[in-house]
Amino acid sequence: MKTDLVEIFQTIRAALQPYAAMGFVNRVNSDLEYDLWSEKEQADQTFFFVSVSISKESVWYKTGFEHHLKSGEASLEIKQLDDLLMSQIEDTFAAGYKIFKEKEWV
Repeated sequence: MKTDLVEIFQTIRAALQPYAAMGFVNRVNSDLEYDLWSEKEQADQTFFFVSVSISKESVWYKTGFEHHLKSGEASLEIKQLDDLLMSQIEDTFAAGYKIFKEKEWV
C-alpha cells in the first residue's frame, strides 16, 4: 500500500501517460498536476478527460466522463493507494476512453 503522496501521484500519472498517444493532450504537466483533454475539436470545444493532482493532504483524481458511466463520483480523494484501487482507477480510464471513442471525441 502506497501512502506517500508523490508516489501515489506518479503512479497514477504513469498509468495515464499512454493515453497521451491515443488522441489526448496535456494542458498541465507538472510535478503537482497532470491532465488530459481531447485533442479533437468539435464545434470549437475540447473535452476534459482526466486529471490527477497533489494537495497538501491527498491526491485528487478527477474525470470528465463519470456522468456517462452513471457510477461513482467525478472526483476521488486518495490518501492511500493499493493494487485494488489502482486497478479500479485503470478500469475507469479504459471505460472513459471507450466513451470518448464512441462519441468521436478522440
